[in-house]
Amino acid sequence: MIVIAFPGPAAAVLIRRLPTNVADGQSQLASFHTARYDLSKLQCRARGQSDLRRRTALRVGLGMIFQNLGRERSDMEVYRSELDIADMAEPLGFDSIWATEHHFTDYMLMPSPIQFLTYMAGRTREIDLGTMVIVVPWHNPLRAAEEVLMLDHVSGGRQILSVGRGIAPVEFAAFDIPLPDTRPLFVESAECMLNAVETGICEYNGEFVTQSRTPIRPGPFKSFRDRTYASGVSPASMPLLAKLGVGMLIVPQKPWKETQNDLAAYRDFYVKENGCEAPAPVVVVWTFVDEDADRAEEMARKYIGRYYNSTVDHYEFANAELHQVPGYEYYQRISAKITEIGREGFINYLVNLQVFGTPEQCLEKIEAIRQKTGMETMVAVLSYGGMSADEAKRNMRLFSTSVMPRLQQEKINIAA
Repeated sequence: MIVIAFPGPAAAVLIRRLPTNVADGQSQLASFHTARYDLSKLQCRARGQSDLRRRTALRVGLGMIFQNLGRERSDMEVYRSELDIADMAEPLGFDSIWATEHHFTDYMLMPSPIQFLTYMAGRTREIDLGTMVIVVPWHNPLRAAEEVLMLDHVSGGRQILSVGRGIAPVEFAAFDIPLPDTRPLFVESAECMLNAVETGICEYNGEFVTQSRTPIRPGPFKSFRDRTYASGVSPASMPLLAKLGVGMLIVPQKPWKETQNDLAAYRDFYVKENGCEAPAPVVVVWTFVDEDADRAEEMARKYIGRYYNSTVDHYEFANAELHQVPGYEYYQRISAKITEIGREGFINYLVNLQVFGTPEQCLEKIEAIRQKTGMETMVAVLSYGGMSADEAKRNMRLFSTSVMPRLQQEKINIAA
């Protein structure tokens, strides 16, 4: 997501391996850097004021993932097609555009979302620009903070910042980061970077990350509070996200009841840590809409299913050994689910968590997700899984004309 600065002994940042006894979320919580930024009261005051006029409409974003599964097209063809789709976002009325971070494989050709979003900042005027996410363990926190602040200046403060840990073994192997270190490295890197973008000063003294006091220019000109999120999949991540004082970015990949339980735990931790209500989550959903319900389901099974097949491979979800790695305990549940219902059943289970159907069916599914999560922003991924450029644009246009305007109304009424 940044013009990449790999984690390593670059500049004044030193990264060291944590003691092996730091394994679960609670122990990492206890080892948080004592000088963590503490602007939570300012954040809570601001949120308390905005709660009085909290909108019931949804803000709708477009998620860009740049897949090239099977290398059916050249990388250049993928980029030309996806950039054309990105250019459609603002004219069609999307509130934001979001980009992921992934490296080295066909899964997603997006090693630097900040660079992509800077490009989009120059091609747009009002649309917000979101990272989903910056995988902070792969970056020098000081360098990452510089890139974030530069984008915020270039875009006039339109950035929405989301950070994450990353879990794909293939990516951590290439960056030479041991898997047991990924969660604690995320904690320290995220804390260091988030403090830097908020205060304009990067300074940290932890087990993994040390940074001498360094001012950043251009410095921040407005707060990142209430526009910073982090992704988390396992229950152990919930206290970590609450401690960071960030909102949750949710990608549906387990039963909604489990997601609701995670949200409830996160919200409880958030109040304890920050003294105020947690922000509403951002939810990312793979979306396919068609006037014909049968075609919508057929294409969703094909393209969303192909996307999730690539996800199982990329993250090695079927690898039953990974749950033995500290920080990867949740893999046991995923691999057990795949063993229980088979790979095809698991893919269909994931597809069913997404949004597809006629415009009315999509509205009903989105409203159901809103009721379960309290989301105020939805990010729709509309091009994925080897879908042709023409099909992706048709999907996007129909969504933007028949679904999105209803979501963006001041009061959602799917029966209207």
